[in-house]
Amino acid sequence: MTVMEFFGCTCIAFGPAIAMFTFTIAVDPVRIIILIASAFFWLLSLLLSSLLWFLVVPLRKQLAFGVVFSVIFQEIFRLLYHKLLRKAETGLRKVTDNEAAILNNRHILSYVSGLGFGLMSGAFSLINVLADSIGPGTVGLYGDSSLFFVTSALTTLSFILFHTFWGVIAFQAMDSTSYWKVAVVIVSHMTVSLLTLLNPDQLYVATLVPIYIILFSLGLWTFVTVGGTLGTLKSCLVNCLTFKKDEYVVDEH
Repeated sequence: MTVMEFFGCTCIAFGPAIAMFTFTIAVDPVRIIILIASAFFWLLSLLLSSLLWFLVVPLRKQLAFGVVFSVIFQEIFRLLYHKLLRKAETGLRKVTDNEAAILNNRHILSYVSGLGFGLMSGAFSLINVLADSIGPGTVGLYGDSSLFFVTSALTTLSFILFHTFWGVIAFQAMDSTSYWKVAVVIVSHMTVSLLTLLNPDQLYVATLVPIYIILFSLGLWTFVTVGGTLGTLKSCLVNCLTFKKDEYVVDEH
């Protein structure tokens, strides 16, 4: 049972992100480099927030203190990474053959960078939980909620997607000098992070419902930011259905 829970929670948390990496990033070595670099920048933000937590001894036991400054450092390093990418564009044009796809369409860079932030964030937030989920024993034996692992996986999934959306919105905001959008990214990041402080009290519904409402809203905003419309969404769905139908017909023949 514990092994099933381990693999189930792993697939919930990282399944969509792994699929996104496989189909949209792994095909291009430059995108892989950008993703790894963005993950490294997230690690730097974690290092600074950890140092601050270590130095401020009186507030070590206050989770809210660590959460607030962790968010601040993450967003600072996201903006620093944006500046680094913009300065490195000339060099990237020399090493990539697919210039039009990855450089002329800047949303691809922001998407890859955001996913790198999200994957590293998700790995650090869930890896210890997954290690405990495989046993021995399981959650719920002493009156605790048996939904802890599933809630942790769903929260991790949301933050991976959040970072992807935040990356796209923040990069576009910096390019267009729409700083109010950057403020929205920071505020939404702070809000969903502080909502997770309800988890120790097992208020999982009060945490997940608003988090996924905000996630859906930011997802729609990101879709519009990259130029998406109802027409393009409909066309995408029709093409997917047509592809499946054609594939079935080929298999029949």
